Amino acid sequence: MANISDMKKSTDNSLSGFDKNPYLGSLTILTSLFFIWGFITCLNDILIPHLKSVFTLNYTQAMLVQFCFFTAYFIVSVPSGYLVEKINYKGGIIAGLSIAGSGCLLFYPAASRHSYPLFLAAFFVLASGIALLQVAANPYATLLGEPETASSRLTLTQAFNSLGTTIAPYFGALLILSTAVKSAEEIKFLSAQELSAYQAAQAAAVQNPYLFLAAVLFFIAVIFASIKLPEIRSTDQQFSNKDNFDDGYGSAWAYRHLVLGAVGIFVYVGGEVSIGSFLINYLGEPAITGLQEKEAGQYVSFYWGGAMIGRFLGAAVMQKIQPGKVLAFNAVTAAVLVLISMTGNGSIAMWTILAVGLFNSIMFPTIFSLAVKGLGKHTGQGSGILCAAIVGGAILPVVQGLFADRIGIQAAFFIPVLCYLYIAYYGWRGHRFKPVALPDKIIGCPHEEEIAYPDGELKGNAR
Repeated sequence: MANISDMKKSTDNSLSGFDKNPYLGSLTILTSLFFIWGFITCLNDILIPHLKSVFTLNYTQAMLVQFCFFTAYFIVSVPSGYLVEKINYKGGIIAGLSIAGSGCLLFYPAASRHSYPLFLAAFFVLASGIALLQVAANPYATLLGEPETASSRLTLTQAFNSLGTTIAPYFGALLILSTAVKSAEEIKFLSAQELSAYQAAQAAAVQNPYLFLAAVLFFIAVIFASIKLPEIRSTDQQFSNKDNFDDGYGSAWAYRHLVLGAVGIFVYVGGEVSIGSFLINYLGEPAITGLQEKEAGQYVSFYWGGAMIGRFLGAAVMQKIQPGKVLAFNAVTAAVLVLISMTGNGSIAMWTILAVGLFNSIMFPTIFSLAVKGLGKHTGQGSGILCAAIVGGAILPVVQGLFADRIGIQAAFFIPVLCYLYIAYYGWRGHRFKPVALPDKIIGCPHEEEIAYPDGELKGNAR
């Protein structure tokens, strides 16, 4: 097997006619997308309690926000993959930004009309745009550079996504929650003029931030439309005969490592959201720390902050260590931490569950980059499949909730443990991609043991 330095030299030689400086600039601009959609997504956590109070909703009704948001990923992601294959990554990014910006604009009439269904529609449109952004931007980040460092590169850009999720709650609370929400009983005693002023203030608290976000999204879309980005299409990925490659398969579903990766994304997002959704209640358990909600919420920042730090560290680590091994190590460690928390109590149970965030850090970008490796012309479709699997964040927390009602919140954390065990398997063996070998042509495969069809079955006597 060729060592890493040899592969890097080979890559440098193949790019000798291409100025590599634009890659750095393109990645810098691309990173702004990861930050902005992380920021917007995390604002949901601020709007949910706000809308719950304004519309006097129960918890089930309030959670329709997350249901609509994640359902958009499930519905839109696969069609987005086909769209990206038609209009390329740059076109997909511009379209995603425009749709997300339109979703932000819908918050204005939703707040003016005091309409919760219109809010839900706005969330769906906003999430549809973000889903298209992810379908286009995630694989594009893996292609802007050497294949050997794709996981490290995507992890670094995802770290800025985590930066967005870390600071958004502070700004959201300052802008959206600055106006106190009155109870239903208090509203009854308001005069018509006072009620009108109160509703206008509550509407403005939502309208102004989202109008600003819409302007930012449309502005970034204009920038992407104006600048020149490297023309990299999915058919160019990791094949020496880039112009004529045909793998003989009409769908990304034929690739085993992609399908297993989609399951990995499903359980990862489901496990991460399950832990995050239950953290405040979990830390409030008498057997754990018995914290009040406000104080427990402050500790939750350690969970998400750990994910941000871990991604910056992981980007450097995966320059030296194979991404699959790092993924397997992190998943096993996360599973052990959750088990310790399940069987412990007090501060040990609290800090072990919070520490899981640090090891969650590299999982999404690493699974994603490993799953799209070698898909060639099917990369856009593969990206759509992976983004659709994000729907795990809507399903597994509900499953864990059902178990929590029956066996207790602490014991119900066995759900994330199972998720991490699967991810460990994917990092150790499930991600292994064996480039396609057609019967009469070998594509970029110098070693016989690496030659296989997408289903993993060895074919022919390659040399």
